[in-house]
Amino acid sequence: MPSFDVVSQIDMQEVRNAVDQAMREIVNRFDFKGTNTSIDLGDRSITLESAAEGRLDAAVDVLKERLVKRGVSLKVLQGGDVKPAAGGRVRAEYNLVEGIPQDAAKELGKTIRDTKLKVQVQVQGDQLRIQGKKRDDLQEVIALLKGLDYRLPLQYVNFRD
Repeated sequence: MPSFDVVSQIDMQEVRNAVDQAMREIVNRFDFKGTNTSIDLGDRSITLESAAEGRLDAAVDVLKERLVKRGVSLKVLQGGDVKPAAGGRVRAEYNLVEGIPQDAAKELGKTIRDTKLKVQVQVQGDQLRIQGKKRDDLQEVIALLKGLDYRLPLQYVNFRD
């Protein structure tokens, strides 16, 4: 029976490259001179720190621009509230969201079932497996999910006939 998996994954190498490019741009730009702005990539988070809130916002814009150019969806970023840091500085931390949470998986499954297509949806950990007798039904499900503009970046992998 044909099937495919719906996942939400992050290419960490592309994120690392985007952070490096953004940091290089910030070091070289004139408007960031003397602000001691930094971008740190943690295990599952990105932390930006600067001397002023305006410079922090500009650094966030540079980072987002680099992520988009590297093909990383901005939907993976969560959080980003500006908080005061030591020495009169400001800090923003973005969490990198990977995987489909249980509530989102149920919501997607319900959306797919409501289409009345002859497919079966199974939640398998942090991904969805969708099976159907006809390849055309599976392709319709992929088109439906692409058209949703969902809050998570979705990828469609493991298509088997």
